[in-house]
Amino acid sequence: MPAPGELVFASPRRAKPPRHLADLAPGDRAGAVVELGEPAFRARQLSMHYFGHHSADPDAMTDLPKASRAALAQALLPPLLTAVRHLDCDGGATRKSVWRLFDGATVESVLMRYPQRVTVCVSSQAGCGMNCPFCATGQAGLTRNMSAAEIVDQVVAAARTLEEGAVGDGPARVSNVVFMGMGEPLANYRAVVGAVRRLTDPVPDGFGMSQRNVTVSTVGLVPAIDRLADEGLSVTLAVSLHAPDDELRDTLVPVNTRWKVGEVLDAAWRYAERTGRRVSIEYAMIRDVNDQAWRADLLGTLLRGRLVHVNLIPLNPTPGSKWTASRPRDESEFVRRLEGHGVAVTVRDTRGREIDGACGQLAAVTVPA
Repeated sequence: MPAPGELVFASPRRAKPPRHLADLAPGDRAGAVVELGEPAFRARQLSMHYFGHHSADPDAMTDLPKASRAALAQALLPPLLTAVRHLDCDGGATRKSVWRLFDGATVESVLMRYPQRVTVCVSSQAGCGMNCPFCATGQAGLTRNMSAAEIVDQVVAAARTLEEGAVGDGPARVSNVVFMGMGEPLANYRAVVGAVRRLTDPVPDGFGMSQRNVTVSTVGLVPAIDRLADEGLSVTLAVSLHAPDDELRDTLVPVNTRWKVGEVLDAAWRYAERTGRRVSIEYAMIRDVNDQAWRADLLGTLLRGRLVHVNLIPLNPTPGSKWTASRPRDESEFVRRLEGHGVAVTVRDTRGREIDGACGQLAAVTVPA
């Protein structure tokens, strides 16, 4: 039975991914190791290799008995992601990776290196069931939910890539994770929260990130937003709003027919009140669709005085789309109007557009094995 506030949008029934160390809370790992006939402290050793050294290679586990390494790795560190291809752009500072999962489903993640931070955009579902018409992922439909470990492994893989110096100038570390890849994160609630905890638990229990450097996005699943507010986490909530009025948002974000703009924003304000965290409002700028000055004023009126920041996103091209990005003058006027209402606003620096790795472009077109 679903827990209170649990959504709602189920993925098709499929075989489960293999159990992985990152699916288990730290307190459950010792039992899993003991079940394999090993002493409980081996769990901490395995966790250090995976979360601390970003390795699942049994040959590198020299602190474990040689006779036990392969069996432990096979049972608790099975391969979850197989690289299909990597595509680089932005002078080598951005890399999109296409991954094949155990059942043949494909997902994408994007590693973006900036001067002061390194961000990984992760997928939480193979495909997406939200059906937003301007988003390539939404148009592809939902294949299945991902496991917590499949989500975490995207970040660990990015960490390995950075340590090898394969993206940008020399080695670096992952500092930020955004759940803005394929899927609606809050429609895969348990796995996403589990992944957040694994990413932010201290090493060796987890990856050791700050919760404040993790952003979870949603199109506005109100019960799940309220549930997230009660988790005791301090992650940033990003609401993909894209329209301030119900008439338009019903078209752009179909889930709006279930939870209206006012309900979504009320849930966002409850989240901000309970966590003390500023909410991010994501707004794709679509020429002559949602970029009118009056809509900027309406949005500013809705957000005025709230703990909020608006990210305006120039619409990225997707195959077959009838829409395009706003004119520069309309974008500038939208910014001016929001600022006139005292609302903090920035225009997102789009990364990965040339490799279909930007917002709304991830589709993970299946590649033959």
